Amino acid sequence: MKQTNKRYILMRYSMVVGLMLLFSAAIVWSMFKTTVIYADAWNLKADSILMRTAPIEPERGKLLADNGTVLAANLQFYTPRIDWRAPGIKEDTLMKYLPALCDSLAAFEPSRTAEQWKETLLEARQRVLDGKGNRAYRLFRRTLSHGEYARVKSFPFFRLNKNKSGFYCEQEDKRTKPYGTMASRSIGTVGPSADRQGQHGRSGLEMALDSLLYGKEGVARRIQLTSNIVNAESTPAIKGYDITTTINVALQDIVETELYNMCHETECRWGTAVLMEVKTGEIKAISNLEWSNTFGDYVEGRNNAVLGYEPGSVMKPITMMVALEDGTVTDIDAPMMTGTTFSYGGRLITDPHGGAYLTPREIIATSSNVGMSRIVLKKYEKDPDKFRQRLAEMGFFEPFHSGIGGETTPVIQKLGHTNADRVALTRMAFGYSTMIPPLSTLAMYNAIANDGKYVRPHLVKKLSREGEPDSIVPISYIRRQVCSPQNAQKLRIMLHDVVWSNRGTARRWVQDDKVEIAGKTGTAFTIENGQYTSQRRFAFCGFFPYEQPRYSCIVLMLGANRGAAASSGMVMRNVARKMYARGLLGDAPTYANTSGKEPADSRPTLYATSKGSQDAYIKKSIGARAVKVFEKPAQPARGVPNVKGLGIREAIARLENAGLCVRFNGTGYVVAQSLPAGSEYQRGQVINLQLRL
Repeated sequence: MKQTNKRYILMRYSMVVGLMLLFSAAIVWSMFKTTVIYADAWNLKADSILMRTAPIEPERGKLLADNGTVLAANLQFYTPRIDWRAPGIKEDTLMKYLPALCDSLAAFEPSRTAEQWKETLLEARQRVLDGKGNRAYRLFRRTLSHGEYARVKSFPFFRLNKNKSGFYCEQEDKRTKPYGTMASRSIGTVGPSADRQGQHGRSGLEMALDSLLYGKEGVARRIQLTSNIVNAESTPAIKGYDITTTINVALQDIVETELYNMCHETECRWGTAVLMEVKTGEIKAISNLEWSNTFGDYVEGRNNAVLGYEPGSVMKPITMMVALEDGTVTDIDAPMMTGTTFSYGGRLITDPHGGAYLTPREIIATSSNVGMSRIVLKKYEKDPDKFRQRLAEMGFFEPFHSGIGGETTPVIQKLGHTNADRVALTRMAFGYSTMIPPLSTLAMYNAIANDGKYVRPHLVKKLSREGEPDSIVPISYIRRQVCSPQNAQKLRIMLHDVVWSNRGTARRWVQDDKVEIAGKTGTAFTIENGQYTSQRRFAFCGFFPYEQPRYSCIVLMLGANRGAAASSGMVMRNVARKMYARGLLGDAPTYANTSGKEPADSRPTLYATSKGSQDAYIKKSIGARAVKVFEKPAQPARGVPNVKGLGIREAIARLENAGLCVRFNGTGYVVAQSLPAGSEYQRGQVINLQLRL
């Protein structure tokens, strides 16, 4: 019996050993196939995994106001959590720190008392230990800023390491607008793109300047570690440009407030306003408000400032400009036959405030449709399309590349030689049968205020990275002279009469004893389903102060319960009054040298990029015709840094990093520094800077 059991046991062991040997042989054979027979295929697969790359999203650049304050930037936000299953959390340690922790939480988030915080935390922990709750307990419903997170992280118990406290945070980047809804539509939004990696601009400046703000993606490659394959940076991402816009926060606030107030007063459907600097074409403020049934208030809406509409009578001064340049009108005080009605091509044109004879000045002041029709027919009746061609020669249809997302150009249909075409010509003369964006109308009025110089409206002022200026976008012109200075002066007189003459359409509403405004009213009926309705758009476009125009402005409102002067005109008047009250229309400080001699170093040199290839990139990205390329100021090997030519922010950063105390006088760029570049100095020593534009 014993012998039989021994044989049986040996047989079983033999079977086990045999199976193990077979299994080992299979492993060895598999290894042999992998490392020898199929080695090339496996090596190729490994290489393909290790050669995979992943894009690294760059940090998006900031959008800044004209003085450097932030309009939109990527900020980090934090979601604090507690992992109640962290192995290092000890019951006695938690209970020791819990009273102090709850006191800190109550002081930070007073929606709960310390006792309520204690009860909430203990209940959450017990649910997790019972397997019922989420182990990653979220402390607050809202996300925290970096400063708030740093404060919470310093609370008792949370100061312990993550293993002992379970405290950690989830981090995310959000595009933030510190000024809230101010110029929100013009600034725009960002979001994921369907066809591209990362967050890209979806509207406004964010979209129009996306190629500059986004930067350049980096590349991460897969590398083999001892126990894992991870991504490692191969090519670093390049941060997007910080873009300094022309928006002035104080002026933006004024324009938005006055437009918002008037929208409420007149119960309009929407309103838009643009304020521009006459000499430079810099858009200092832009607001687009429309009624929202959801919010029961006016909110930032679509950018109507760059969308085409029939402008109404604000087109008349532009038509008059063509007539003056062509010589159709020479003497603006010479009466011409007009009449209160004019039947042409089977269509009747009426003027409720017209007369048998009107001068060109009176035609504009009284907004005579008959007068403008007779003037345009005098030159273009035989070939109506030449009126449109004449506007094209002036650059009226050229894109601005202003930086505003969704920008469109004026549309005026081509005309033939039929009776209908000639009738259409008369209507074009006073703002119908056209689609003209308010910004295009404003640009022409701005040229009138600027002695005929047709400057390009723009929202981009400067590009920079890491606080260092890279490229400055200069003033550019659509046409150096869209009309002669003499004709621009005549047009200014006409627009002044609209507000200040006894027959002017804006005399009752836009006159002001503090700021002398010149401009033109305009009214146009809206079209729905191909038919004109009773609803009207009211416009006012002009400039101020009249004698030395500094700002031009256009306001357009849909469905207001008042006329153009009493709605849109009042917005412009109130904006001008408030600017005057805040000292924004006073004389700018001058730092001119009164000695009659110009010091050798008194003219500022602006520095941008040392890379000459960047100018083509900038031209392509924002449509600028010319971009200045400069060199950075040469730095001495030791001593006081050289900051001549830099903006004040960059200059202060360099000098304070060197240990100097900075004082400055003037505005613009550094033209002189009290301590010469390269000279010896003591830390804490004061350096005075002279700035000039």
